Amino acid sequence: MIAIGSDHGGFELKEYIKKHLDEQGIAYKDFGTNCADSCDYPVYAEAVSRAVVSGEMEKGILVCGTGIGVSIAANKIKGVRAALCGDCYSAEFTRLHNDANVLALGARVVGSGLAVKIVDTFLSTEFMGGHHTHRIEMIAEIEERERA
Repeated sequence: MIAIGSDHGGFELKEYIKKHLDEQGIAYKDFGTNCADSCDYPVYAEAVSRAVVSGEMEKGILVCGTGIGVSIAANKIKGVRAALCGDCYSAEFTRLHNDANVLALGARVVGSGLAVKIVDTFLSTEFMGGHHTHRIEMIAEIEERERA
């Protein structure tokens, strides 16, 4: 199951992505926001990220105006590898090489048609493993040192 969340700036695109996921038969849980009223993106980034790290959700999708805020906030959660993607190539390679578990999108940066293509690419691409696994382990070690 996919966790999805947004702030007010990403609300409309999040709703569009949810409709697309419904059409594809992909299960998701919406962590908010539930309207376009001004709100704080870290709340939703944290909720989606914690659901992914706990194993409750397989992957996460976060949307704000630029995608930058939600990606920064998400990456503060230990175990999250959030990637801001504005194209399908980045979405593919962040899964192949970085095993990213949260996708961040900018609603004011990418159109809805491109956004769903990025989502599809992110969700359908598997981690390559191999020598990339060592690099993911190195990232986790950095995370551990920073929290010590």
